[in-house]
Amino acid sequence: MFQQPSDFRDESEELYRLLARLADADFEQKTQFKDWTINDVLRHLHVWNWAARLSLDDPDAFGDFRARLFEAFQQGRAVGEFEKQWIDDAKGLALLEKWREFYLAMADRFAAADPKKRVAWAGPDMSVRSSITARLMETWAHGQEVYDLLGVEREDGDRIKNIAVLGVNTFGWTFTNRGLDVPPDLPRVELTAPSGETWTWNEPSDDNYVAGRASEFCQVVTQVRNVADTSLEVVGETARRWMSIAQCFAGGPEEPPAPGTRHRTQPER
Repeated sequence: MFQQPSDFRDESEELYRLLARLADADFEQKTQFKDWTINDVLRHLHVWNWAARLSLDDPDAFGDFRARLFEAFQQGRAVGEFEKQWIDDAKGLALLEKWREFYLAMADRFAAADPKKRVAWAGPDMSVRSSITARLMETWAHGQEVYDLLGVEREDGDRIKNIAVLGVNTFGWTFTNRGLDVPPDLPRVELTAPSGETWTWNEPSDDNYVAGRASEFCQVVTQVRNVADTSLEVVGETARRWMSIAQCFAGGPEEPPAPGTRHRTQPER
């Protein structure tokens, strides 16, 4: 037993409780993320949860899934179109319940697995622990556009430390993914957890550091906020360069949202 499957389940349950109060029509509302609707968000989370479970239980079937994905990309099909085909275009409350039923069983399955076992993915192989942590990160990140759309101020738990760790560990990846040299001077990271605890990484520094709320650091490294829209203290050239392009998720280099474009949009209901 290890902690990340439980953290993944709890984060998914928070998002489920937010969405369970909606009507079917509400799921077609567009978010600030590429005009994705709530239905698009849930399809994306569900399909890639399914893929992660497949990589753990049936590597051959996952290989077939990955081949079909790459074929779809070569044909110029959008990822959303591909995802709709894999879940028969379910939507609304039916999709919500389908997503929940799967992630609950998936969390139990990952909890029973060896966290060090290697599993395949769309990019390099990873450990079971890293696989479920990535699902937690993506659930949290895509959940943010839903919280923003519905005007709800998110109340994070300390399980976001998993995301903060990903953010710190992908410092080098952020640069190499863009074909840039990795700076040799790792910034100090000092974050205040939702519980008030202090989390720190790397050597102390007075002229190269990122400090502030863990929630805002996670928002920046998952690219759901521009660093200019946070209260993070970012000091030093390397720290500023990092926070301007930070990316803790796999795939080609993505640009952070422009300042002011991702925010809570409505009064809390």
